[in-house]
Amino acid sequence: MTQSLRFRLGWLTAIAAAIALSASAVLLLRAPASASILPPGAVAPTANQRAIARKVARILNKYQYSHPAINTHFSHLVFDRYLHFLDPQHDYFLASDVQGFSAAYRNDFAQLIEAGKLDPAFLIFQRFKQLSQAHLRYALSLLAKEPSWNTDASYHFDRKHAPWPTSEAQMDALWRERVMNEELSLLLAHKTWPQTVDILRKRYQAELHRITQISAEDVFEDVMNAYALTYDPHTTYFSPMSSEEYRIEMSLNYQGIGASLQMDGNYVTVVNVIPGGPAAVAGTLKPKDRITGVGEGKSGPITDVVGWRLSDVVQLIRGKAGTTVRLQILPAAEHTGGKEEVLSFVRNKVTLKAQEAQSKLATVTQNGQTYKIGIITVPSFYEDVQAEDEGKANYRSTTRDVLRLLLKLEAQHINGLILDLRDDGGGYLPEALALTGLFIQHGPVVQLRDRSGQIEVLDDPEKAPVYNGPLAVLVNRYSASASEIFAGAIQDYHRGVIIGQNTFGKGTVQNLIPLDRWSSKPVDGQLTVTIGKFYRVTGQSTQHRGVIPDIPLPSPINPKLVGESALPRSLPWDTIGAVPFPVATGLAAVPSIPTLQADELARERKDPNFKWLVGDIHLIDTMRAEKSVSLNLATRRAERHQEDQELLALDNTRREALGLAPLKNSREIGGKNDKIPDVILDQAEHVMADMIRLDQQRAAGLQTAQAAKPD
Repeated sequence: MTQSLRFRLGWLTAIAAAIALSASAVLLLRAPASASILPPGAVAPTANQRAIARKVARILNKYQYSHPAINTHFSHLVFDRYLHFLDPQHDYFLASDVQGFSAAYRNDFAQLIEAGKLDPAFLIFQRFKQLSQAHLRYALSLLAKEPSWNTDASYHFDRKHAPWPTSEAQMDALWRERVMNEELSLLLAHKTWPQTVDILRKRYQAELHRITQISAEDVFEDVMNAYALTYDPHTTYFSPMSSEEYRIEMSLNYQGIGASLQMDGNYVTVVNVIPGGPAAVAGTLKPKDRITGVGEGKSGPITDVVGWRLSDVVQLIRGKAGTTVRLQILPAAEHTGGKEEVLSFVRNKVTLKAQEAQSKLATVTQNGQTYKIGIITVPSFYEDVQAEDEGKANYRSTTRDVLRLLLKLEAQHINGLILDLRDDGGGYLPEALALTGLFIQHGPVVQLRDRSGQIEVLDDPEKAPVYNGPLAVLVNRYSASASEIFAGAIQDYHRGVIIGQNTFGKGTVQNLIPLDRWSSKPVDGQLTVTIGKFYRVTGQSTQHRGVIPDIPLPSPINPKLVGESALPRSLPWDTIGAVPFPVATGLAAVPSIPTLQADELARERKDPNFKWLVGDIHLIDTMRAEKSVSLNLATRRAERHQEDQELLALDNTRREALGLAPLKNSREIGGKNDKIPDVILDQAEHVMADMIRLDQQRAAGLQTAQAAKPD
């Protein structure tokens, strides 16, 4: 091996004998597939995984919508994403490691994967494994002595954009701060020092053990997703194990709490809460929450799961229906080392029935008038396709269920209707078309453009609308895909008012491709491929920008962290030609948006609950903005006390304005004596009352005009 390569690879010189490179690693593109640069005993790719890599590359190059050029820039992106998968906080690799790998592989990383030459990626993982074990052993050694908590030091926990440490001394200092922060977090949770040492020793030893359990399949999945996700955020590879997890989730018949999880650094993090499942019913678990512990039963010990493999944590959470599981979580709004919570759930069978649309009747009084408002919550766009194919008369679908609920509400003489699509991540496209047809004159709903540029216009299947009264659609940042198609069509047809927050902005179409077409099981895994984009009837894409509400309302969901625009490599917003469609007129048309906006703004200035929501969001944003925490125990306790006092003062200000007795401490907030309303839904109900009033005034004006006409 040349001296220049030894310099570029840096750390490889120390283990050159073990790796036994007989030729320059940069010649790997010309080396035969059987040649290996991996040391004996290292996790290595299989011949089948090399073949799958080549197959994935062929499929994506042929079918993926954006079909980017696989050039040096693309390779850089894949390489950087793979390093981010392994070391998202830049606290494992040294700068010399990254420089060495970059010099050898960064320019050709994507091409190597496409050729099935995976050894460089596995070699990078091998170095990560070696460093992980060394750092964790160092962390264990730090538990021998309690540090001084009278310090001016801080722990910078957000290191995504920080440079990699340039020396072992810098890395050790970083890990000392990291361990101190974890110790301090447990002390703030009222653990003694011996208890803290015991918990962290078990945590680090468990992490060490799990590193040895990482399989070739685990590494391969990361490599392939570094490649696939560089095409766009929704083109992904599922390993055979992940494919089975996906099948279980999609079948909606597993027993658990109903939450999708993924790894984010050392934390198992909530991606979304499945509507209708135990977690959704409880309403306490939120996307971006990090699971730090799992307890069995109502009083069983909490098992620390920081650093655990995702599959192991999932197995702890799942269990027999009717049993209790407790999750210790670090809420999304809390920084690393923040205050943890313990949530309790009764496991259940997560089924399609549990996700059905539901309705309720609300009454709103304004200016001496009382209005009856129907509210239908649509958690997803679903259809029991198998039951329909079998000819079952009462199969479930979003449109059928909404129609049933709507007829029931109309029998109660509602004055207006709100469709609540908050947190509705989409689902079955035909249901979005059919649901739209319940509210508009027959016409186009959405346009689809494929990779070749061919455009297909999809109409609603209904010949005439079922409901013609005032309509509002409530959305938030988690309303995505099919939800955006529906909301966009309602807005474009001027059929209803969109209320809430900008939607997610997912305007792309995916297809699921099994990589082994001849097997009933996902032996080789499967691939989701973005094959097209959605466009509204106006020709505007929902991609990236989402649907912009007519009446915006605040939300604790930060659009900089959540949404298509927050995802790397998301496809851009663009437009195509519009298609003709019948804009709503008469009593079904939308009233004056500026009038509704002015009325809502005046209401917000007076509503104590709304003011509380805005204040709460401000406190959350303040905590999110923090990138470091003090390692001084007294300072952290004072900061924790200050946060609690701010929350308490905010809530008591709301309670005082409502004529309620004040709370004594922050632990009572949201408890049985402090029921906090759904502020956003309350505001939507008042907007609907305004719409009804304006609609009635317009109807009266039409009647007066008709009566004034001469015979």
